[in-house]
Amino acid sequence: MRHIMLPLMLCVVAACQTPSASRYAIVGATLVDGTGAAPVEDAVVVVGDGRILCAGPRADCTVPGDAETIDAAGAWLTPGLIDAHVHFSQTGWYDGRPDAVDFRDQYPYPEVIADLEAHPERFFDAYLCAGVTSVFDVGGYPWTWSLRRRFQDDHRAPRIAAAGPLLSTVDFWLNLPGQQQFIYMADDETVRRAVQSHAAFETDAVKIWYIMPPQPPDTARVQRLVRAAADEATAQGLQLIVHATGLWEAKDAIRAGADLLVHSVWSEPVDDEFIDLARESGVVYTPTLTVLEGYEHAARGTVDGSLYPLECADQRSRALVASPPAADRLPQNRLTPESARATQRRTEIGQQNAKRLHDAGVAITVGTDAGNPGTLHGPSIYREMELLQQAGLAPMDVLVAATKIGARAMGREQELGTVEEGKLADLVLLDADPTEDIANARRVRWVMKGGVPRE
Repeated sequence: MRHIMLPLMLCVVAACQTPSASRYAIVGATLVDGTGAAPVEDAVVVVGDGRILCAGPRADCTVPGDAETIDAAGAWLTPGLIDAHVHFSQTGWYDGRPDAVDFRDQYPYPEVIADLEAHPERFFDAYLCAGVTSVFDVGGYPWTWSLRRRFQDDHRAPRIAAAGPLLSTVDFWLNLPGQQQFIYMADDETVRRAVQSHAAFETDAVKIWYIMPPQPPDTARVQRLVRAAADEATAQGLQLIVHATGLWEAKDAIRAGADLLVHSVWSEPVDDEFIDLARESGVVYTPTLTVLEGYEHAARGTVDGSLYPLECADQRSRALVASPPAADRLPQNRLTPESARATQRRTEIGQQNAKRLHDAGVAITVGTDAGNPGTLHGPSIYREMELLQQAGLAPMDVLVAATKIGARAMGREQELGTVEEGKLADLVLLDADPTEDIANARRVRWVMKGGVPRE
């Protein structure tokens, strides 16, 4: 199973503490650097002051005399994984999404959100335990912005980018008095002021929740407001993220200037027009395939570990999913064979679309939508990567999607995502070859974030 410990050489009697060494030399592993280049056997990676000082064949990297040497023979060294789609304003269960199933009588929503704001660290070790060293919170309450600076120097936390409140094409109700996670795009002025406010908070992106209502929509009005948001984001120098699961909306989002599409197109297979738009625009595509299965499992009242191992999930989440609500309170519409088939079909469409886009040269990244019911923070990334491999992406391509392309999605490709000289030392050591089978990403021996091995 999983080895979530530091090598014994880094431990002291009776406890394993954060090492005091400022330099490490990781020696003898097969280096899979995240660029897509061929693995380097018997590699040396030298780390100092939180950054990579040298990475390559043993002959090219001299081990400094003051470095703590880590014998990694027989292991595989990769960049830290990046989950490019998470939500710290959600728990991974129904208490954080009462719009899915309303348990506010049992879990008062204001109290749930207040606790998440006060204690987001409950999820941090779940990410590091799973080998995830960076995450992108692509929509939540305003306090999610503060997580970046609040924990930026904490080696026990993943690196965090945050998009803040979502701009929504529908007037969604899941907000709290005094703070919003959904800002209704009521008119041009509201949209532009919202984007300007995001810029003032130095947001990492602006996200649009591009939802077309079931009644005949005022399409021209929605398109105009989406473009107003896109234009203002460009004026403010901000990345534009768009949630668009329908083919029409996804095309319109790209035409408006989307930099990052979050979620697969699930409505139908993508066509040549969409592929051309995506390739020519340079948009990054985040399929989030596992979240559909997560909802299906949550509808049964539990997350049983069949999709991904639960060992890394935080203790409170494990307790919640192990104590299912009464059967008559579960979403009955999701407990039918028809619902299961529909979920399977949408997942298959998402996989087929991801494969077509990848083959066409569109950048694919890995994001789980963690925080939604059934998709727990941390280990759900394993299932997402495995679904992409099942879709037909080679294991190496999936690893690049979860590292190099993830850094691009976060806007931090100059310092994250690959094991190269000068980049931040976010590393994962695996006991099995991820280029043979991406399921081997589950075989974590230890994790280093910012040059500090996980305790």
